[in-house]
Amino acid sequence: MSILITGAAGFIGANLVARCLSRGNNVLAIDNLSRGTLDNLRAYQADARFTFAELDLNNLSALKSSIGSYHAKDPIKVVWHLAANSDIPAGIADAGVDLRDTFLTTFNTLEVMKQLSIPSLAFASSSAVYGDFGNQVLTEDLGPLFPISNYGAMKLASEALISAAVEDYLPQAFIFRFPNVIGLPATHGVILDFIHKLQSNSQRLAVLGDGTQQKSYLHVEELLDAMFFITEHAKDPLNYFNIGADDGGITVKEIAELVVARVASQAQINYGQGNKGWVGDVPKFTYSIEKLRSLGWQPKLHSNQAVQKAVDQIATAILGA
Repeated sequence: MSILITGAAGFIGANLVARCLSRGNNVLAIDNLSRGTLDNLRAYQADARFTFAELDLNNLSALKSSIGSYHAKDPIKVVWHLAANSDIPAGIADAGVDLRDTFLTTFNTLEVMKQLSIPSLAFASSSAVYGDFGNQVLTEDLGPLFPISNYGAMKLASEALISAAVEDYLPQAFIFRFPNVIGLPATHGVILDFIHKLQSNSQRLAVLGDGTQQKSYLHVEELLDAMFFITEHAKDPLNYFNIGADDGGITVKEIAELVVARVASQAQINYGQGNKGWVGDVPKFTYSIEKLRSLGWQPKLHSNQAVQKAVDQIATAILGA
């Protein structure tokens, strides 16, 4: 089976490429390399089942041409659409970033799928679609949803677009609402940020916000397990699931302490003010994964275990020890 992955050179995309190839699939990988890198895909370049195209999904004519040529020789059965702006503060500073890189990439991907009659879409959405519900547990049927970041707004708009496509022409879609996903190859996120800060100054770690921010974290290996489980067991035309750890999350303070203990045990941690790291930051959320559990999948790691694993992996990759 042939699969298209957008955003393939990013953190999750590179892991997805590896998993799809290991399952015996042919993979067409697309990325504009604005955030992902070819280094993340270098291990697969010699694999005859792997094809990479450097493309901007907002160039619709080039996208149609590239996918159309591949599809004519080896029909694509599933599109895994991961391409998006992953920098929430950048989208706050310039709303056009998320309009272009998060929403219009979805619009154009669906346009090509419609023209080529590609039957299935797997979409990387986000907990950011919910907005700030405080201590309320987030379930998939919660609403109305009011995102507090442009990133979340454009992910929610993309979900709506996919829903309309399913009603019109798309036989099946899977919407995955991600938590904070961690692991290698890390390209952004709190763990990587803390390690880089301690590289620059091993005596002090400055933390955005007061450290009480508390969220669910899932290791990328388990994320992939969950996504494939959903695509194999969920049978509705439109399927949407929270994916996350089965707990209340872990605080930024706890993450900072784990990173300091691993990287620079003598460092002093200095916290900022307030419970938000930036505009659009949801200070706390707790996922319900009851819907996913009812389907038959359960994560093995709690948030703190996933963070501990990722801290060690990323520190080893960066520091070599």
